[in-house]
Amino acid sequence: MKSLDAIAAALQGYDPQALPAHTVNAFLAELVPAPTRSERVDLLQALGRVLAEDVICPIDVPAHDNAAMDGYAFDSAQLRPGLPLTLRVAGTARAGAAYTGAVAQGACVKIMTGAVMPAGLDTVVPQELVHAAEGAVEIAAGLIRPGDNRRLAGEDLRRGSTALARGTRITPAALGLVASLGIAQVPVYARLRVAYFSTGDEILSLGDAPREGAVFDSNRYTVLGMLQRMGIEVLDLGVVPDQPAALQAAFSRAAREADATITSGGVSVGEADHTKAMMRQLAQATPDGGGGVVFWRIAMRPGRPMAVGRIGHKPLFGLPGNPVAVMVTFLAFVRPALWQMMGARVSEPPMLQARSSEAIRKKPGRTEYQRAIVSTDAAGGLTVRTTGQQGSGVLSSMVQANGLLVLSHAQADVQVGDTVRVMLFDGVI
Repeated sequence: MKSLDAIAAALQGYDPQALPAHTVNAFLAELVPAPTRSERVDLLQALGRVLAEDVICPIDVPAHDNAAMDGYAFDSAQLRPGLPLTLRVAGTARAGAAYTGAVAQGACVKIMTGAVMPAGLDTVVPQELVHAAEGAVEIAAGLIRPGDNRRLAGEDLRRGSTALARGTRITPAALGLVASLGIAQVPVYARLRVAYFSTGDEILSLGDAPREGAVFDSNRYTVLGMLQRMGIEVLDLGVVPDQPAALQAAFSRAAREADATITSGGVSVGEADHTKAMMRQLAQATPDGGGGVVFWRIAMRPGRPMAVGRIGHKPLFGLPGNPVAVMVTFLAFVRPALWQMMGARVSEPPMLQARSSEAIRKKPGRTEYQRAIVSTDAAGGLTVRTTGQQGSGVLSSMVQANGLLVLSHAQADVQVGDTVRVMLFDGVI
């Protein structure tokens, strides 16, 4: 296990007081462990899980040459350039039962979608394209080509090939694919368990009586919601006051019972509270020296302060306290790291390209994640505008937004019509 110092030493230009956002992901990729535990689950229980082994095809898909649509199957060797073709209908081939009769020259078989192609026949003409009368069909010249509307055996997947690779997140489409192979169970990595708690004497839980200077805890609900969206089991430790004994108990339980710990609040640089001190104390107590904690000032907006480390070999993510900053740092950094811990091959959401419908001021030297609304213009292209005021405490803007406009570290002002990158929220928060 690499120490935090060794990870930092391998990163070019590492500076915990002015850390570029892209360096955070590189650091975390080295910090978090790979999954080691797996289990086999029934297919209907596998949605959202990550495959621990390749799924290998036990059969060809489709298993036989078959018809891609309702129509008439025939031997294309009978086609003649510039001439129509008239064929006698010798019988009917239905899905689920092979046609066993012989088909002579000058004949065809009426066939249903999915039915096995009768021996010697290689082409299907759609039923709506023929003229049928008195047990025969006429195919106009130039209407059909050899092999049309026939699905070949193994065209989708070949026996022995990899249907789904290890590290694939199982989607509804993947469920259907595995089911089409006749496989009832799949090997998946064990579900990740993540502990979360909010810190601070000023934080109220729902149901507490309001008091001057205190705020209700929103971070707990957004973080727990994002974790649940990922299929993660959550250890909810609620709100922990800024008291050494309470913090020690929460951190110790989290490290003992969960695979990773996430907190919000108490990590600002120069902040004189007990949270940072307790993080240091417990992280440095890791037996083989693999623990530790670092407090960063990331060159980003929102979400400048962040703490990362290990307690008992398990990752710790200390997020800022402002609600929007919590969500942005989770999406940009914590979510990819957790997907890596879950064994997923693809850990970051794709970035889309859109044209800005407004001018945006931006200073080079930091990455900005601006709450944005993406829409389609009259020409069908994507356009994006901000939600307006971008303060890190404006939680309502995250509800209005459907994505984050991501302005890179070196980027300067954006002009109307400039192409920018956007991370969409759909299925994420």
